[in-house]
Amino acid sequence: MNGISKTICAAAGVLLFAFGPVARADNTGETVFKQKCSACHAADGSGNNFMGKKLNIPDLRSPEAQKLTDAELTDIITKGKNKMPAYDKTLKAEEIKGLVAYIRSIAKK
Repeated sequence: MNGISKTICAAAGVLLFAFGPVARADNTGETVFKQKCSACHAADGSGNNFMGKKLNIPDLRSPEAQKLTDAELTDIITKGKNKMPAYDKTLKAEEIKGLVAYIRSIAKK
């Protein structure tokens, strides 16, 4: 491998390292949401599905839900709230952080 090829490979590695985790974190939040949360919160976070209506699930896109701090959302996901189960035993801290980021991303415009 010549000097230019090594430089290009090194630059690509730095870019993948720097930007790769961000893309995976967003994707992880969405994936975990679909796997663990959408059954009650609906795929769009509205709570507008059978279980959401049955359990009177709040709309995660609403200003009321979005005004919760990241720490409050993390606490709810970790410890559970009302009929929502705790996920401290089944999700890693990075997955919970990804969920919080994903909940932020689905906010109503």
